[in-house]
Amino acid sequence: MIGELPPALLFVIGALILPLVPRRWQSTWVVAVPVISLINLIQIPIGVHWQVSVLDYELTFGRLDKLSFLFGLLFHIAAIIAGIFALHLRDPMQHIAALLYAGSAIGAVLAGDLVALFIFWEIMAVSSVFLIWARRTERANRAGLRYLIVQIASGVILFAGIIVRVHETGSTEFGLIGLDGLGGLLIFLAFGIKCAFPLLHIWLTDAYPEATPTGTVFLSAFTTKVAVYCLARSYPGTEALIYIGATMTMFPIFFAVIENDLRRVLGYSMINQIGFMVVGIGLGTELALNGAVSHAFNDVVFKGLLFMSMGAVLHMTGRIDGTDLGGLYKTMPITATLCIVGAASISAFPLFSGFVSKSMVMASAAEEGHTIVFLALLFASAGVFHHAGIKIPFFAFFAHDSGLRPGEPPINMLAAMVIAAVICVFNGSYPWLLYELLPWEAPYEPYTLTHVITQSQLLFYSALAFTLLMLSGLYPPEMRLLNLDIDWTWRRIATRMALGAGRAIDTAWRRITGFLKWRLDSIIADVYRHHGPRGVLARTWPTGSTVLWVAVLLAVYLVIYFI
Repeated sequence: MIGELPPALLFVIGALILPLVPRRWQSTWVVAVPVISLINLIQIPIGVHWQVSVLDYELTFGRLDKLSFLFGLLFHIAAIIAGIFALHLRDPMQHIAALLYAGSAIGAVLAGDLVALFIFWEIMAVSSVFLIWARRTERANRAGLRYLIVQIASGVILFAGIIVRVHETGSTEFGLIGLDGLGGLLIFLAFGIKCAFPLLHIWLTDAYPEATPTGTVFLSAFTTKVAVYCLARSYPGTEALIYIGATMTMFPIFFAVIENDLRRVLGYSMINQIGFMVVGIGLGTELALNGAVSHAFNDVVFKGLLFMSMGAVLHMTGRIDGTDLGGLYKTMPITATLCIVGAASISAFPLFSGFVSKSMVMASAAEEGHTIVFLALLFASAGVFHHAGIKIPFFAFFAHDSGLRPGEPPINMLAAMVIAAVICVFNGSYPWLLYELLPWEAPYEPYTLTHVITQSQLLFYSALAFTLLMLSGLYPPEMRLLNLDIDWTWRRIATRMALGAGRAIDTAWRRITGFLKWRLDSIIADVYRHHGPRGVLARTWPTGSTVLWVAVLLAVYLVIYFI
């Protein structure tokens, strides 16, 4: 039966077979593989599957429960939508990378132990970078290299944490870990890097905007959401996550407001939305965890819709900076409308998906007495409406008239955006189907009169503030500038450390080679002084020297023997 196969394996097989598929059908193959795998996933019963014994450990490549099934379902839907968006492509490298990347993300959320998780963790890192390099520009090459370094570093830290964890507990179980012990701290840090914690986030806003228009859609769906899943699995109720998440919801707002690159604006917006999920995991109540998980589900869809709309703009115009766009609604009205649906969803408008899931986290924060955190989330909700709900569609499709008159993107791009938009509206208008899939039992009614009025007021006053700032000229204008984030500090530190290390190594090497040269000259001079020229060396070499040569010959013999 097909239901007995690991979904990740189907993606790997699909990636290996793809070069054999005729090029005109390769894009279709990228959609067919996740569809087949989704049918396979639905048939797999709840429980533990695909265990392999390695040395003294038993690796579990399949652990299906309500949490892993929901994320597995989400990732299959995301892979299908992103595959449809990429149907026009004729680039085998991107298709292979996309299949391996999506498959490894699914493998990670289905992993039942830390070693299996690590395997898929590294496959994700290596495969995803090709979606950045596929753009084939100098900036993409550099950003991809920096991205790969960070992702590999996360893997190294995770592996170190697993080793320490095994030493501490004797187990590789991928379950509740907590921050007790060095192993738990290292694993937490590894998850935090991929989750884009504050000060560790720059890889996301650096690399995602440099990927291809289709590659960014895949990237936005998997890496950070795998990290969110891992935190929900291993660190629920960890109080530190409440304050880390609250910080994540706020600081990106200030960068997004002044950013010119609209895909980089969406990168900061992604960190903002992940912050809500992290807060929910940190609160640890059933309602908060359900809110975090459901918001992850909704975020993949509405953030994917926004990235697709901006990818369509980039594909049709070759431009993505706010200063270069505007007035596109005249010739791209469908794309503009779908972008507005994504903007309404991320801004938590009533009847759109963000309204339901985001409010679950905020209600939990209020119920648990975290007043300051609740106010931070309220501020972040207003802020995201500014930079993602208004700025993205306004500067891309309205604002000033750029004079560009592109048509609508290819039909496959529009179809993918329509599917995502329908899901956004459906999950917002009828959230109970998603509720039935959530892992914890926590009844919640989003459409109360108080909640609808409160959220509507928040959005109204936020829109009013944006309008007044624009009319008064106080809103930061779109400018062709390079905005410096924390990467400025990291790069300065890393550069100085690299230069310092290089100088230290060079100095040490010169001293070592100088010392060896001096010793060699001394030995040669001593030999000539005591034993004469080379012609008489054999006749006058002392017994101690003979023993030395015997030892050297013996060592060479042993090396050759063992090789």
